[in-house]
Amino acid sequence: MEWYKISNEAAVASPAMLIFPGRIRENIRRMVAMAGSPERLWPHVKTHKLPQVVRMQLDAGIRRFKCATLSEAKMAAGAGADEVMMAYPLYGPAVDTLFQLIGHFPGTRFSVIVDNQPQALRLEAAAQAYGHPLDVFLDLDVGMERTGIKAGPEALALYRSLAASPWLQPRGLHIYDGHLHIADRQERERASEACFAPVEALAEAIRSEGLPVAELACGGSPTFPIHARHPERVLSPGTTLLWDAGYSGKFPDIDFLHAAVAFTRVVSKPGNGKLCLDLGHKAIASEMQPPRADFFGIAEYELAVHSEEHLVIAFPGADNYEPGDCLYAIPRHICPTMALHGQVWAVKDGLASELWPVVARERAVGL
Repeated sequence: MEWYKISNEAAVASPAMLIFPGRIRENIRRMVAMAGSPERLWPHVKTHKLPQVVRMQLDAGIRRFKCATLSEAKMAAGAGADEVMMAYPLYGPAVDTLFQLIGHFPGTRFSVIVDNQPQALRLEAAAQAYGHPLDVFLDLDVGMERTGIKAGPEALALYRSLAASPWLQPRGLHIYDGHLHIADRQERERASEACFAPVEALAEAIRSEGLPVAELACGGSPTFPIHARHPERVLSPGTTLLWDAGYSGKFPDIDFLHAAVAFTRVVSKPGNGKLCLDLGHKAIASEMQPPRADFFGIAEYELAVHSEEHLVIAFPGADNYEPGDCLYAIPRHICPTMALHGQVWAVKDGLASELWPVVARERAVGL
């Protein structure tokens, strides 16, 4: 039987996500091998949002994790993480929630990112009010143009002010180059190093003033192997844990296993050469241009309709399928797909045997 199929299809309601722990463990092994040691890894949890996957990484010696939401931070800390970085700007009630997490998980070291002085002052006031100094990373914009400050004099001045605060403790620089989706490996390497040149200049300027830059937290999955060649950088891949069709198609030089599969059924045959599947917007990420997934056994298809609960595809051979038949697919973008599912099936020895709640998909954080 093919690796992605389950022997108990009749027991699994669709649409569903199938997770393969054995393949995840192999991906973790490859991550550690690429990094050279587990200590260099600071992987993101936003892809999977599962404590079981955090524990697999802990078993491999990985102790630190990045998060995009406070719910993810709570999940990682609850799973036993030594360190948790909130790699997302915190404002409003989120600041209080962070300090509540710090109090609730005294064994976990928390840090946040900062990219402007008013934000730093708010965090400083909160740290003083809670009586707990806060670790901070200066967030740099190296081309993503999403969050962060450009490396330069303004960034140096902000880092200097962080170091002068009695309640904020600068740990280093946070650098995310998620805009670098260049397929060619050599061109991607050149673009990555060009983005990093101002970062290195800033780090040197900071150190020349006698200030610490303990960590350079770098990159995502596409630039993971590039940053891995620089031993002074810590590495923050996330998609490498589950992998998806988008990255495997664009980056053949990065070798990880698909470990998450969408399970769907034919629910109707709307016309010759078409199938309607129960894989709507609410079951698979649809923020990108089609196709949404790569189906096993279907080389090419046309997306005819994609709505809340339905996905209609057209392809030669569609008439060979009947309503109720099961199909399997690798999502093109696994991170938002996982966030659509309240629970996933863990597959062991070809059997969907255990339901795992996707606990960190919730936004609310209860303590």
